[in-house]
Amino acid sequence: MSQSTNKLIAEQNDRFRKGDQSLPGNVLITQALNCHLLESSLTTQELVQAVQTFDTFTGDNDPYGEHDFGQFTFAGESCYWKIDLYNSALDGGSENPTDPSKTHRVLTIMLAQDY
Repeated sequence: MSQSTNKLIAEQNDRFRKGDQSLPGNVLITQALNCHLLESSLTTQELVQAVQTFDTFTGDNDPYGEHDFGQFTFAGESCYWKIDLYNSALDGGSENPTDPSKTHRVLTIMLAQDY
């Protein structure tokens, strides 16, 4: 993909990750991380806020400049978040990931050990 395409995907991924509901998608939390939340008496909102405020993108964790992955520490655990871009039917990749009408984002938040 071109650099301008990657930049547009990054902008849309950032908007989605920060809660922009005009972009279609879902947020999923793995079962192991959800159990960790319950055990530590932390809230889903605190976890989501950690993902929303992530801004430590580097060439190592974001080689294509799409802002589709992040690693962070939450409640003493190493965690990841990942955005995947699916077609509207959720049965394959989006044919045009820059077009919100053809792209359904899935943000998965997990313990690093879940990856």
